[in-house]
Amino acid sequence: MIKPYERLAQYYETDQMKIIHHSNYIRWFEEARLNFLEQIGLNYDKMESNGIIIPVLSVNCEYRSMIRFAEIVLIQIKILSYNGIKMKIGYEIRDKKTNELKTIGETSHCFFNEEYQPISLKREYPEVNKIFQEIMNYN
Repeated sequence: MIKPYERLAQYYETDQMKIIHHSNYIRWFEEARLNFLEQIGLNYDKMESNGIIIPVLSVNCEYRSMIRFAEIVLIQIKILSYNGIKMKIGYEIRDKKTNELKTIGETSHCFFNEEYQPISLKREYPEVNKIFQEIMNYN
């Protein structure tokens, strides 16, 4: 079971209205993604030391309700699609106290080697591919 990433909204992340600035949600997605990879045993340092780079191809973010300074949110991640070459991840940000859905989003990724060439995890890193496949089957 993957635990959601818990995040306290910081004052420096707010705008003039004391609402979290929209650009910070993309950072939060990345923090949650790194936490997710850590939980499944594929922390980013380990991936990079094995020659696997996971660039972001696209980001989509829909703001449903404002998040304000000092609120605590939970960010749940789900792998929406994975084929060994590309992956799409979904995000839900919810208020920890009320469970209100605050934000949803998606990021798309591919897998590169150290020379920034696309790779297939199925072919080149079957042990990593197996972990992502198991997570997909669990979803």
